[in-house]
Amino acid sequence: MSEMIRKALHDIPIPRMVRVRQKYDASKLEDPVAELKNELKKPGTVDQIKPGQEVAICVGSRGVANIHLFAKTVVDAVKEAGAVPFIVPCMGSHGGSTGEGQREVLHHLGVTEDAMGAEIRSSMDVVQIDQMSNGLPVYVDAYAYQANAIIVINRVKPHTAFRGQIESGIMKMISIGLGKQKGAEACHQLGFKYMAQFVPEMATLMMNKLPILFGVAAVENAYDDTCIIEAIPAAHINEREKELLEIAKARLPKILLDPSDVLVVDYIGKNISGDGMDPNITGRFPTPYATGGADVTKIAVLDLTKQSHGNANGVGSADYTTQRLVDKMDKPGTYINGLTSTVSAPTKIATTLENDLLAIQAAIKTCNILDYKTCRLIRIQDTLHLGEIEISHSLVEEARQHPAIEIISEPYEWIFDKEGFLPKTSAFQ
Repeated sequence: MSEMIRKALHDIPIPRMVRVRQKYDASKLEDPVAELKNELKKPGTVDQIKPGQEVAICVGSRGVANIHLFAKTVVDAVKEAGAVPFIVPCMGSHGGSTGEGQREVLHHLGVTEDAMGAEIRSSMDVVQIDQMSNGLPVYVDAYAYQANAIIVINRVKPHTAFRGQIESGIMKMISIGLGKQKGAEACHQLGFKYMAQFVPEMATLMMNKLPILFGVAAVENAYDDTCIIEAIPAAHINEREKELLEIAKARLPKILLDPSDVLVVDYIGKNISGDGMDPNITGRFPTPYATGGADVTKIAVLDLTKQSHGNANGVGSADYTTQRLVDKMDKPGTYINGLTSTVSAPTKIATTLENDLLAIQAAIKTCNILDYKTCRLIRIQDTLHLGEIEISHSLVEEARQHPAIEIISEPYEWIFDKEGFLPKTSAFQ
């Protein structure tokens, strides 16, 4: 079979490539920790904490910029108030739906007991605290349920599978993350068609039932740097998050040359996006309830991040992948995403080829153009890092005319190693 595939792809040309820099609004907070310390002095935040209370600080699984610093800052503020902070993984079914797996996810984010100076209490045990008007049960992490107060930290950004006034942020962290696997499963049970309604409804119910004091909401610019950090009292989370979502959407990076025939993605992973690669960038949404992103004919994904712990959710959104990526898959850990979210397409395994070369050639061969030499091909490290990308020579003149693109190299050939893999260039370290 391998020989048959090699023969079918042997004459497919790989275009010469050029490295370019995409320019976005780079404004950011020069000292986000100092900004957060000021935010925590606002009325309705840390001032609500009483000495001796046990305070659960909820931290998720995403690679949020400065997350370990933000968590440490909140821990320290709680201690200064005379209370006892502890950290709860707040990530639905991530980490393989095990307490130890979720603790390990936090470890890779730099959120450890030693670094934080606080205990991490991690299990998948939950308590049902209510049910929604439609009968769906509402769950909360058992450790958080026992706390005297709860603080939630998360980034606000567009969701990857639905659109609404509230998408991915503090409210979703409460409704889905804090409910662990059972809570995530309940919120997803009727599908993403209703998620824009269920997330705020369930989160509001939970805030009414639980001692959630405030949320710490971050917004990032297109370069993955913190541009906003706010402490928001629980009573104001709903309205303020709607405003922050609009800011986050405006700051979202994108591929400036569009459409393209082939998109090559070096890495997917849960630390990059809940979907492995952000559909808001690639245009490959797992449901019909969200739109946007690039117009791409074929996608090849080459590898899986170590931080994803084998969770290859999103590989099914690509057309082609490599055996290397598939060999790194933790299939049960990947499939539980689909079982929890009820969206199984991203957990399928894309057409798997032996190496990078064959996966890229297959994408070019099937991108439906007459002359393969004119292929509009773009390569990115991952969907979080779009500042420097590679484009095929056929896109150079278009890039030259674009005011937000700078050409930073001469054309060059990709050099594959003897096993057919692309060495990572300096743009992808």
